[in-house]
Amino acid sequence: MTSIISFNIQSISDIRNSYSQVGILTDHNTRAHCFPLISELLPNIQIIEVPAGEEHKNLDTCKTIWQKLTDLNFDRHSLLIVLGGGVLGDMGGFCAATFKRGIDFVLIPTTLLSQVDASVGGKLGIDFNHFKNHIGVFQKPKETIIHTPFLKTLPKRELRSGFAEVIKHCLISDESMWQTISSKKLHDQNWEALVKHSVEFKKSITDQDPTEKGIRKILNFGHTIGHALEGYFLAEGNRIFHGEAIAMGMIMESFIAKEKKLITEDELAKITGYIIAIFEKQEMPWGDSALIQLTKQDKKNKENEILMALPNGIGRSKWDVAVSEEELESSFDFYRSL
Repeated sequence: MTSIISFNIQSISDIRNSYSQVGILTDHNTRAHCFPLISELLPNIQIIEVPAGEEHKNLDTCKTIWQKLTDLNFDRHSLLIVLGGGVLGDMGGFCAATFKRGIDFVLIPTTLLSQVDASVGGKLGIDFNHFKNHIGVFQKPKETIIHTPFLKTLPKRELRSGFAEVIKHCLISDESMWQTISSKKLHDQNWEALVKHSVEFKKSITDQDPTEKGIRKILNFGHTIGHALEGYFLAEGNRIFHGEAIAMGMIMESFIAKEKKLITEDELAKITGYIIAIFEKQEMPWGDSALIQLTKQDKKNKENEILMALPNGIGRSKWDVAVSEEELESSFDFYRSL
């Protein structure tokens, strides 16, 4: 299935006319701050609202969504519009892809994180027992509509979280863009240009490798350790934002890349220095064994071997790099020493 990425929010009016029923999935935040910006394009639409936050990205919330679709008598010719960030996009798309064996859905991402990353590529899913995205499918939306004015509704911490994925895209693919962004503070970035750059890059990769058998794995840089940290903090009841975990993960995985001579000491210092300047140093838990067990559940692993995507010089990358538990522990200690 082909999937269109559009920067024209007006197109949602034409899309809805092709379906028997249309609903829009929101959370409290997007209903309050984002839906009013496009409500005139979607008159008389059925609104399904669920709680906001990663802690609600689970089967219980899916049951609520499926029940509401059932109560509204949605058939297989219906459309679900998902207005939200990465959590809602992953979960709403998953619910649509599995409801009556699949109905069409449109993603309208509202956060920087979802615009540059989560809404592109057709990965859908939910968390399970604190394992990130443990249950899910690959299914592309009918269309993804990116509306950058939504970024003005974001608090600084949410905007900063999304910037981690922009940094990742530059480090693994575009040294020139890395030089551009790393010379500026967060509030000085050209968001429209960066969103388009990230979307074009990620779409080119996911079109080549829709189900992550090869080159798409480079997009996981920072995520093996980052997802483990995210799951660890969530289980402890001390949730951190996705981008904050990925920023930590990129520093630690860059250290591993340096130890494997894939990047230089100077490159590690530049990566570490800029990420710390943007995100500041976060609390690093001392439960190394628990973190290692979480990394062992990473979906990229094979035959009990921890596999990572690592930078291979700034602007290039390498995937399926085997990493030992000792190397993981050294990277944890490196972050703690900063």
